[in-house]
Amino acid sequence: MNFLTLSLSLVFVFIPIVLSKVLKLELEKDTIIATVRSVVQLLAVGYVLKFVFDSENMIYILLMIILMIVAATHNARKKGTSIKGITWKLVVTFITIEVVTQTILLGFGIIPPTAQYLIPISGMMIGNSMVLSILFLNRFTAEIESNQDAIELILSLGGTPKQAIHTQLVNSIKASTIPTIESQKTIGLVQLPGMMSGQIIAGADPVQAVLFQLLILFLLLTTAVVSSALLGFLSYPSLFNERKQLLKKITTSTSDTEKS
Repeated sequence: MNFLTLSLSLVFVFIPIVLSKVLKLELEKDTIIATVRSVVQLLAVGYVLKFVFDSENMIYILLMIILMIVAATHNARKKGTSIKGITWKLVVTFITIEVVTQTILLGFGIIPPTAQYLIPISGMMIGNSMVLSILFLNRFTAEIESNQDAIELILSLGGTPKQAIHTQLVNSIKASTIPTIESQKTIGLVQLPGMMSGQIIAGADPVQAVLFQLLILFLLLTTAVVSSALLGFLSYPSLFNERKQLLKKITTSTSDTEKS
């Protein structure tokens, strides 16, 4: 693959643009912006990674991981602005995922402590954790808004905030983790995962590619459950005041947005 063949592949960008124009979907601008950003961002990251890989300096590796966490937090926090302290809760979640996964991988000697392994795997774990956090926050705020009366009823009967929010919390955790679990049930039958396909295209032995892909799948399972559960248990206390009353802003934020 070179820049010439890559430029020829832009035909796959023109097709949706043309369809959007014909069908009046008004997606042309977003498609062009997404394409330009992806090209610029990926090329920039590519050159940065080349420098980091060549240097093999742990400080650069840590800086790359910190950058990933900052970017993931900035993106995910937009979905949880009604939850007090959502920024630090997301940071704690992403750092925990990174520490847990890398401690196991390095502690058991599953991967070597090199930039070639640490940065790509960290990116996959933090990125997946970000997506799951967004799914959880979307579902959690919706669950609270639609079940406000039930939550307040439990509180009025002497229930604790944890008891009042338990059903909504569990439902949100399950809903955000189900896509990861379900996708793994058909892996290899319906789709060939990106990491495995990339290794095969690069000339790696298919069996070795499968082994690495299975490693990533196992990591994603941990990431899915830990991210949603940890973020959930960090978030729910913020929905109540010191008198154990449900805060109103979490349930009115959507309505206020619609009115505006």
